[in-house]
Amino acid sequence: MLKLRMRTKFLLSMLLISAGLTCTSLLLVRHSVQKQVRLEIFADLRNSVSTFQNFQREREATLTRSAGLLADLPILRALMTTEHAATIQDGSTDLWQLAKSDLFLLADRGGSVVALHTSAEGFSRDAAQEALNHSLQSSMDSDWWYGKGHLYRVFLKPIYFGPPLGGSTLGVLGVGYEVNSSVAEEVREIASSEVAFRYGENVVVTTLTPGQQAQLITQHEPPPGENNPTPRVLHLAGEQFLATSVKLSPAGSPVVSLTVLKSYDRATIFLRSLNRWMFGFGLAAILVGIGLAFFLSHTFTRPLDNLLSGVRALQKGDYGYTLLAQSGDEVGELTLAFSKMRDSLQKTQNELLHAERLATMGQMASAISHDLRHPLTAILAYAEFLSETKLPEQQRKDFYEEIRQAVNRMADLIGSMLEFAKTPQNLNPVYCSIEDSIRRAIQSVQAKTEFRRIAITTWHEGRCEGWFDPVKLERVFHNLLMNACEAVSPETGTIEIRIRQTSEGIEVKIADNGPGIPQPIAETIFTPFVTHGKENGTGLGLAVTRKMVQDHGGSICVERTSREGTVFMLTLPIGQPLGPSTKS
Repeated sequence: MLKLRMRTKFLLSMLLISAGLTCTSLLLVRHSVQKQVRLEIFADLRNSVSTFQNFQREREATLTRSAGLLADLPILRALMTTEHAATIQDGSTDLWQLAKSDLFLLADRGGSVVALHTSAEGFSRDAAQEALNHSLQSSMDSDWWYGKGHLYRVFLKPIYFGPPLGGSTLGVLGVGYEVNSSVAEEVREIASSEVAFRYGENVVVTTLTPGQQAQLITQHEPPPGENNPTPRVLHLAGEQFLATSVKLSPAGSPVVSLTVLKSYDRATIFLRSLNRWMFGFGLAAILVGIGLAFFLSHTFTRPLDNLLSGVRALQKGDYGYTLLAQSGDEVGELTLAFSKMRDSLQKTQNELLHAERLATMGQMASAISHDLRHPLTAILAYAEFLSETKLPEQQRKDFYEEIRQAVNRMADLIGSMLEFAKTPQNLNPVYCSIEDSIRRAIQSVQAKTEFRRIAITTWHEGRCEGWFDPVKLERVFHNLLMNACEAVSPETGTIEIRIRQTSEGIEVKIADNGPGIPQPIAETIFTPFVTHGKENGTGLGLAVTRKMVQDHGGSICVERTSREGTVFMLTLPIGQPLGPSTKS
């Protein structure tokens, strides 16, 4: 699990909060601006459609009046009375120029076209006849005519011989204007938008680019009703438009529509600039937030760092570490309280150490006097026996052997006490194999006659080499094996040693099938002068063993003990330990 310091947590928290708030605010502003721009474009589209419709009504009213005036001209009536198509065609040229329209049409009383004039070529007489028939059948006085790529808005007026009421009909006059590029540009100026006139699925004329026009043709969405010009989004040639359509043709006629398109990209050019400014502002705000967070975190956590350093120094036994309590807030009060607690703890520890030293000295004196009394008594007794001059030679040798064993026990006791008192600087580490130290310890233990029949097996996994003091380790394993051999039965006893390399170092387990360690003793097995089941035990063997292991930077414990046996486990680091010398 990743551990982070309080300053880092505080800094990250402030950074995330400032970055989150800044980004959220900027996104909300950006969304609001985009929404407002879209609403304004929608409003402009509706206004553009309304403006065009007003313009269209005024223009239609003008053409309607113009058609009515032309239909009442005597010269036109006289021309229609000839009922000769060629004469009417030729004679109507001056009238067409007088009307100043893009389309001028005359039909006889039977509805047949007898004269047709257009400002652009391509709209044939047959197309005009077909469109006129449709308009007359629908009884419409105005209609949209389309043919050969030309779209006209046409207004029809009957031509009477005499007054309209009671007079006979001579024919029909049709006057119209073409929806061409000029009209589209004019509507574009009025609507301040791009426009496209459609006849059904055909785009008749538009102010869009050819590429945009080609993609507009593929848009098959039907235009909305005249009273509900709902805007929609169109993507044409890499540019985004908001568009609305209005139906221009009456019901029952082919659909003629006007689509007004306003470029969203052009309208939001300032928004892209605003985005750059907002990004720069957001980045600056985050940087300022980082600087402010670092300053605040440093201000708040510096006293805590000083207090933490004092705690670590106290953990290492340094009671003189300088603690700075510069502020009068809770952290300053905590620092002062910790300083007083440290002084009190040092005083208490000194008193405990003094009392423990006295108790240890008393315990050691009692143990030494008790353990030395028996060998000294034996030495004194056998020395008196040796003073007799009439002793047989064999008995004299036996007394001498008893004195020698008593002296050896005293030497072992004094050696263990000296070893227990030594410091870690007495280590002489070299690069060696733990298995070699274990092998020598096994040979030393099995040299005793009573332990030769005990089966001792060794297993190892991985490399068992590192920087150790082989003499000290041999003493460690000798003590553990001696205890194991003394605990098991000489006939059925087995001892198993397992050596394994782990990520923490080298792990050694020594297991026996003895009766186990009693629970009260197991908890204090490594305490000096604690012994059980040994007639001549000093209680320093395991205490010395633990000290040697700890001098190597390792640890030792009783992994388990029961009636089935006991397992000791010790772990030694592979790295080179501290020592006065390093031999290779």
